[in-house]
Amino acid sequence: MRALLAGVVLAVTSTAVLAFLIPLALLTQTQLRGQAIARAEQRAAALAPVLAVSGPSAEPDAPDDPEHTTIAVAERAKACVHLPDGSVVGLSHAPAARLRGAVRGGEAVGYDVPGGWDYLQPVVLADARVAVVEEFVPAAELSKGLTAAWTELAALGTALVLGSVLVADRLGARIGRALRRVSAASDALGAGDLDIRVDPAGPRELRATGLAFNAMADRISTLLATERELIADMSHRLRTPLTALYLASEQVGPVPGAERVSAAIHQMESELDSVIRAARAPLPANRPGGDGGSAARTAPAARTAGRRAGAGCEVAEVARHRVGFWEVLATQQQRSCTFAATDEPTPVALPEDDLAVVVDALVGNVFRHTGRGVPFEVSVQRTAQSVVLVVEDGGAGIADPDSVLARGVSVGGSTGLGLDIARRTAASTRGSLRVTPSALGGARVEVELGLVVGPRRPLHAAWTEQRRRRRARR
Repeated sequence: MRALLAGVVLAVTSTAVLAFLIPLALLTQTQLRGQAIARAEQRAAALAPVLAVSGPSAEPDAPDDPEHTTIAVAERAKACVHLPDGSVVGLSHAPAARLRGAVRGGEAVGYDVPGGWDYLQPVVLADARVAVVEEFVPAAELSKGLTAAWTELAALGTALVLGSVLVADRLGARIGRALRRVSAASDALGAGDLDIRVDPAGPRELRATGLAFNAMADRISTLLATERELIADMSHRLRTPLTALYLASEQVGPVPGAERVSAAIHQMESELDSVIRAARAPLPANRPGGDGGSAARTAPAARTAGRRAGAGCEVAEVARHRVGFWEVLATQQQRSCTFAATDEPTPVALPEDDLAVVVDALVGNVFRHTGRGVPFEVSVQRTAQSVVLVVEDGGAGIADPDSVLARGVSVGGSTGLGLDIARRTAASTRGSLRVTPSALGGARVEVELGLVVGPRRPLHAAWTEQRRRRRARR
């Protein structure tokens, strides 16, 4: 990039400089030649009046003033004078034909001759005869100062080209550094370093590229963390029917194949735990999302809230249905199962499946972490702004309730996702989860769900109104 940019600038600047300097060099040459010719014409013009007054005498004793003799004037002016009688004072470079033409034409004429430039100036003397003043300009005088002028122009052009290339090189180095940083960050991101980011620098387009790269890296980190949590959550959902199957297998008794079925259930449970642990395993060092950070914890909750927008359910009805499922297993284990629900509407902005997962996770924990015969109670209560789902048991309880609310933390050897799923589901409705001691002697888990505000009236009133409308339609 750096060499390419410098090469392009070199080519463009060189072309522009040459297009400017070549005409300027030719113009300088023409101007210097014109100045030399103008000086020769001035010398010839200055000699002509003196020659016309002094006359053509070349004899030393002819005039009274030797300063006005033709020889003296010609020698002082370093010019050549062609007299009417054919004699020549000084060194002549003019061909005879040119001299005759100048005498007949009576006009000054200049032309190139070998070794320089020659100028002929006719002068009419006092006796009406014509003499010719010749001024010869050597080629060296015609080009005097041209070499220095061209050298200065070449130095100026070279400085302009080198300066532009240097500026382009510095700019290319800056752009190259920014591109190398983005390239190195892309390689690192492709190799799995999710913590890599770039410091946007350089021109506006490169800064925009750096910002876009950082946004992409953040999005990838969030998506990977969300995917890992989703895999763990989906795997945890399978534990509910697996627990029911395990409890049902215990009631079968010593029949042929019972041990094989029990071993298969234990193996399946072990495989599920392996999947959950693998999904929740920390990412390599310096990678966000490996410790279940805020993005990873909030993304599933936001996803749950956004899934099937507008879907809702009645907490009391869903809880009653799920408790009915677990009641069969509780009877087989000689557990006392009690359910109580308010008769007021308990609508929440959650799909039935998500709420059923919460109930199954909490009740399943009772079966998983308490012994046979331990009672539990499930209740649904309504407050002014929320619905509270309560699951409590008569087991040993939880020594440190705050610790089990962290995702993946368990005091009973399980995956520790059940309470976290319930907590995040509650958070998606602006609710919360609390773990406190139960009056039964064990743990009490309260899941507060945000209520969809509506008219408060007993359920039986709503059913009465529905029956009245049906009868009216009939």
